[in-house]
Amino acid sequence: MKICVFGAASPTIDEKYIKAVEELGEIMARRGHELVFGAGANGLMGAAARGVKRGGGRIHGVIPTFFEEEDIEAIYQECDELTFTASMRERKQTMEDCADAFIITPGGIGTFEEFYEILTLKQLGRHQKPIVIFNIEHYFNDLLAVMNCAVREGFITEKCLGLYTCVGEAEQAVRFAEDTDCLSCDVSELKKG
Repeated sequence: MKICVFGAASPTIDEKYIKAVEELGEIMARRGHELVFGAGANGLMGAAARGVKRGGGRIHGVIPTFFEEEDIEAIYQECDELTFTASMRERKQTMEDCADAFIITPGGIGTFEEFYEILTLKQLGRHQKPIVIFNIEHYFNDLLAVMNCAVREGFITEKCLGLYTCVGEAEQAVRFAEDTDCLSCDVSELKKG
């Protein structure tokens, strides 16, 4: 299975997050999974790649050419496959198309965007791939609270909360990513309007 891991690229992240995502990558590899990710060498992207490499797994990095040309982000040099794209949109599309499941690790604006895009696509019936939030140190608690608020206020149907799983341990994250028996609902049950 190819698992896409989304997460921060910042090199200034606390070590507790780095260790947890390295462990995640190693568990993925030991269980026979391939990593699809944004090809970054730093932050949680780099941690996932190092973990997968340490576990003997295969790595497919996807990154826009302007990242290299403008020296925006260090590229992880041990990718087994490296795909350059023309844009961020194409980068996300390539990762989405390649992946059989998604694990969201802590991150910033880009990570939030990636999570909400794949969640929206699942809500609209464009895929049925597992989405797992790896809630290291309760990082995503406020995001989960926003989702629950949106349900209470009628902006999201309650069934949408079943489109993803939130866990706090690396082993659980991989196990739920392997669960291809995801919620399958009619789009009309998930989106009113």
